[in-house]
Amino acid sequence: MSALATSNTKDHAATKSASPATLVRPNPWLAVSMLCWREIIRFFRQRNRVVGAIGQPVLFWLLFGAGFQRSFRVGESGETSFLAYYFPGTLMLILLFTAIFATISIIEDRREGLLQGVLIAPCPRWSMVLGKVLGGTLIALSQGLIFLALALVIQVSMSVAAALWLTVLMFVAGIALTSLGVVIAWRMDSTQGFHAIMSVVLLPMWLLSGAFFPVPALGASANWSEVALHWVMLLNPLTYSVAGARYLVGGVSGDMWSPAPALCWVVTCVFAIVMFGAAWWIAGRRTTGDAI
Repeated sequence: MSALATSNTKDHAATKSASPATLVRPNPWLAVSMLCWREIIRFFRQRNRVVGAIGQPVLFWLLFGAGFQRSFRVGESGETSFLAYYFPGTLMLILLFTAIFATISIIEDRREGLLQGVLIAPCPRWSMVLGKVLGGTLIALSQGLIFLALALVIQVSMSVAAALWLTVLMFVAGIALTSLGVVIAWRMDSTQGFHAIMSVVLLPMWLLSGAFFPVPALGASANWSEVALHWVMLLNPLTYSVAGARYLVGGVSGDMWSPAPALCWVVTCVFAIVMFGAAWWIAGRRTTGDAI
């Protein structure tokens, strides 16, 4: 009897000592890498998304650039062609479109039940948000770099250092736009509603960023509409991302208004931090769709 009690005591002690070793603490960075890699694989397996993300902006750039090439010149001196002026704006449009297509998968994941499985996983919410945002950003960056190769076609004078800095700027802007897409898509129940928000908010945000036409300069002859448009575009954070890209590709004319390069970097970085924080915050709140 005593031998059996001693054996049970030893088995209990062995189990107690072994139990902490069997507990595996969840690695949030593993969740980040897995979700990021899933977004990349999912995007490139759907060829229609790849074509739609880069095809439409390139088509806009070619059609508008060719159509306005002779009739539209930026600045009083007219030394900047519309094709060169529109290039940084198209670059940001590619980032915006890719971020939209990447974050719309949140709605699909909620319908399929994958999002609920991710939410109950023993990982912090920031790792889930970072994985989605990082995956969408890398996809957008790859699409932007493909379009950046077209700079050789229009003979944009850009050094290797400027190309590297432009890549960093695109990465930061991609984080901001993808995080903004997460904020919008997280509360959406249908893709139709997401497309409606895209048409009402995201596309006007791009149009009022100086991508399609320059920011009106305030002068003595400026009317009220030019003053209102100037301040709306000034308060648009995407304006500074477009202007920063335009500085790096050498498309800034001396007689058109543009924010300082340092201010472009500061606003773009703050925009990315605020949007990621908002995505993290909204992912931590319980929604009706999470309980389905």
